[in-house]
Amino acid sequence: MNTIISKKAVERMQTSLFDLVSIVEEAPSKVKKSRLSKGARDATSRYTSLKNQLDADKISNGNWGVVDTTKVSDEPTNATFIDLFSGAGGMSVGVRSAGFKKVASVEIDKDASNTIRKNFPESIHFETPIEELTESVLEEKLGGTKVNVIFGGPPCQGFSVAGLRNPNDPRNKLFREYIRFVKHFQPEFVVMENVPGILTMEGGTVYREIIKQFAEAGYPNMTARILEAATFGVPQLRTRAIFVGNRLGLENPYPKEIFSKESYKSIESAIDDLKLVPRNPAINHEWTKHSEEFEQRIANVPHGGSLYETFRDAFKRQYKGVPSMAVKENHGGCHIHYELNRVLSAREMARLQTFPDDFVFSGTFKRAYWQIGNAVPCLMAKHIALAVKAKLLTYNT
Repeated sequence: MNTIISKKAVERMQTSLFDLVSIVEEAPSKVKKSRLSKGARDATSRYTSLKNQLDADKISNGNWGVVDTTKVSDEPTNATFIDLFSGAGGMSVGVRSAGFKKVASVEIDKDASNTIRKNFPESIHFETPIEELTESVLEEKLGGTKVNVIFGGPPCQGFSVAGLRNPNDPRNKLFREYIRFVKHFQPEFVVMENVPGILTMEGGTVYREIIKQFAEAGYPNMTARILEAATFGVPQLRTRAIFVGNRLGLENPYPKEIFSKESYKSIESAIDDLKLVPRNPAINHEWTKHSEEFEQRIANVPHGGSLYETFRDAFKRQYKGVPSMAVKENHGGCHIHYELNRVLSAREMARLQTFPDDFVFSGTFKRAYWQIGNAVPCLMAKHIALAVKAKLLTYNT
């Protein structure tokens, strides 16, 4: 088990602790997040991520290694992948751009499925509840094509140890469906993404059970790492827990960080050219129309401030000169532009998720918000895929 934490990581943790000294005199549980400085909030987030990673490293028996993905070619190969719970295709965009061939995806949502079909006409797509799709039907549609990697992000709502162990418990049925297809196709690699909190849910017992079920499916060396999207050139702060496993007896590969905090891409580097572009539904450059009264209320929101104290993930004024806050769709709300007195457009959100401009989302602009907010940043997905690709190429040569 690789439990060695780098000196840099320890220094980041120490910095996080020092940054938090300013709020120790007040009971942290009683301090509203809106009262914390941006530095203190960032420090809290860094500390939580590092603690989650340290706790997770004590559980997994798998070995992992780092790959410099800037040295891995993204030229097309014959390596194939399936994307389960694909959403609108953020993971698929990234994996395809790393040189993998997409052969199938599964997604229940109608608008996201239409987006997938529009942007991935070369692959098979199932718009269906995954529990209603049989392994034999998917295998038949693939026509004997070998599956090298299965990617996916089963929703984590309701994850519990009891549910994972009980095959009749509906709370975690989607994770079990992911395992079902992994067991059947036995790809060389499996990659699953989820929220970082899954690593410490129920004191780490949920993570232990996930590792156990992957082992029973033929992947005894499963590992999970918390990755920050901004370190791969995504102009957004967004952390994800990335599970990787393989049945080749290899180290599980993770991409090496490319950008330091000092060189993160800023929000304006991605969307500044769009601020004077008029509404254009054809490219999803639409946003919620505001009344004059509402625009005035937005005008009074300072950078880092929120229009509503009750909204953690929406209606916050973005900072300029730094990466975007994590973009999420929150019941029709999203973050406020750093200069303009309006919320971000769907296309601006797509840019922050590193979707290419020719990737158009189906449905209303509010449904586009939902699809984009739930996606994996494409550039982050690409580097994860490049790390896996490097191991596959080495093994097969």
